[in-house]
Amino acid sequence: MLTLACVIIAYLLGSVSFAIISCKLFGLPDPRSFGSGNPGATNVLRSGKKAAAVLTLAGDMAKGWLAVFLAMQLFPHEGAYALQIALVLLAVFLGHLFPVFLRFKGGKGVATALGVLLALNLWLGLAALFTWLLVAVISRLSSLAALAAAVGAPFYAFLLGLPIEWVAVCLLMSLLLFWRHKNNIRNIQAGVETRIGKSNGHGNDATPCN
Repeated sequence: MLTLACVIIAYLLGSVSFAIISCKLFGLPDPRSFGSGNPGATNVLRSGKKAAAVLTLAGDMAKGWLAVFLAMQLFPHEGAYALQIALVLLAVFLGHLFPVFLRFKGGKGVATALGVLLALNLWLGLAALFTWLLVAVISRLSSLAALAAAVGAPFYAFLLGLPIEWVAVCLLMSLLLFWRHKNNIRNIQAGVETRIGKSNGHGNDATPCN
């Protein structure tokens, strides 16, 4: 019963859109009405309000981190512990991708994914973040950096000797990230993906999440 309650709460927490909240706080249009139409930090940045984008990024990371961190405190470190944590992780991530409050049309999940990885294992989260930074510096493509970090996450989890349930949920999360970035992948292949620091006609594209 506790597991089910935590999964539901995690999903609802994940469904909270900080892109919508930050835009309202700063008096900006709904992020779904401009740019890519995606309720995420990168699209909020296209409004020209960097503070709103930072708040979105921090909020989306924090909700993922909080859900997993609290679950790790609640569940005993024995028995089905690894599976329970994996279910909560997946629930908060799916909440961000398919939020009940936004008719199941959410963001791409990069910031929330980083938040859950940092809560799951600090070294895992830092490895994913380092991968993003390295690829972003070399390619100047935020989306490519996110995809590289997504590829690395399950491998890092495996190399760190984390429970197989956590490796599996990292793999599933990575597959979902690739699916959510399918348009970015097409743009990369076509050579038209906006680079970090360059304008695509809607503003700057310099945040690490879409």
